[in-house]
Amino acid sequence: MRLYEHEAKKAFEKAGLALPKQYGTVTSPEQLDSLKLEFPVMLKSMVLVGGRGKAGGIKKANNMKEAKQMASSLFGLKIKGYPVELLSLEAAVEYTGACYVGATMDPDTYNNVLMISAEGGMDIEEVARNKPGAIKKIFLPNNEMELPPRIKQEAGKFLAEGLRGDAALSKKLAEAVGRIYAAYQMFDCKVCEVNPLLLTARGPVAADAKIVLDDNALFRQSELLKVLGIESKRHDVSEPTSNEVRAYNAGFPYIDLLPEGFKKEPGKVYVGLVPGGAGYGIFSIDEVANVGNRFFGGKVVPVNFMDSGGGPTQGKVAEMFHLLMDYDVVDLIITSRFGGISSCDVFIRGLVQAVKERHEQGKRMVPIYGRMVGTDLPNANKYLVNSMKEMPDILRDVHVIVGNQKIMADTIKDGLGEFFKSRGINR
Repeated sequence: MRLYEHEAKKAFEKAGLALPKQYGTVTSPEQLDSLKLEFPVMLKSMVLVGGRGKAGGIKKANNMKEAKQMASSLFGLKIKGYPVELLSLEAAVEYTGACYVGATMDPDTYNNVLMISAEGGMDIEEVARNKPGAIKKIFLPNNEMELPPRIKQEAGKFLAEGLRGDAALSKKLAEAVGRIYAAYQMFDCKVCEVNPLLLTARGPVAADAKIVLDDNALFRQSELLKVLGIESKRHDVSEPTSNEVRAYNAGFPYIDLLPEGFKKEPGKVYVGLVPGGAGYGIFSIDEVANVGNRFFGGKVVPVNFMDSGGGPTQGKVAEMFHLLMDYDVVDLIITSRFGGISSCDVFIRGLVQAVKERHEQGKRMVPIYGRMVGTDLPNANKYLVNSMKEMPDILRDVHVIVGNQKIMADTIKDGLGEFFKSRGINR
């Protein structure tokens, strides 16, 4: 669960890390009058995504008139699809240098890892790509709750040297790094970052803050959540694509497997997936890739994870198909309904609804291949048969098998084979 910047700063403050003076948050420009502001101040958009500065979501105001004008423009802003509905205000800080400090777990070894760089205030991913030597990683296999003195000293010295500082700066940075790591352990974080950690006259100050809490450990963080005013688990949003934002707003789990703006490779077929539950969603990705590798020369690319289980409504099922058919990367859709909790009848009605709506609106249609078995299957079959009779032209690209006469792997193989043949693509 990701915290907003102003929430993460409260957590860092509990760990003893210095912050710029915090004035509070507002949901409208008029509320600025209630804050005792000392200018200049920073107005920061509170959204759960990165890149706020590049998107124009962070402004510096030198007086109240500027602050209100900037607040008005920020409240009309969307950052990566998320509207700005909350601003945090803090004192602008004069500084002489900036660095990056982060703590997380290495997914390969499950060891904690401390990451530091004297290239603070920049996109750390860009630094990693262009100047890998500017980032130092220190692995902590013993899962220490606090940084050992030797590690703190090593980190402080590395940062100070990169910032052309002396032994006194090295000591101050070492203490700040220690507090950031302590917060990482104290609050059961998955990610704990400060970028930038600014060098000021009063020492290192956290001008930004990122914390992602481990959902599985939230039961141990009731005190922190109470301080932050969080009463229930918040959806974990990091860097969503436009498809992921759309799915989140519609209320179903969805993940793009390809980056935003991906360009298709000629000769390959890109498959959208509407499977059943989450486990079957993961299996579907593997099975489509496996069938593609075995029978189609590796020319088949699954493009998404989706969980359509748990009894979605007809409208929600329709939106799942709309999303994938609006996604211009998708060439065809593979779908499967193994109805347990979820009804096959609701599922097929949602599918037909989506296709019919797209036909009426003149929107793009892609072929759909799949199978359904399970709950409400007789009603689903009856509805599908009647719909095919009533709307043969509209549903000509829907190929859904009813029952267990064909396993899903063969359904995927045959569907892909028909698509390759219909498009004249060499297998």
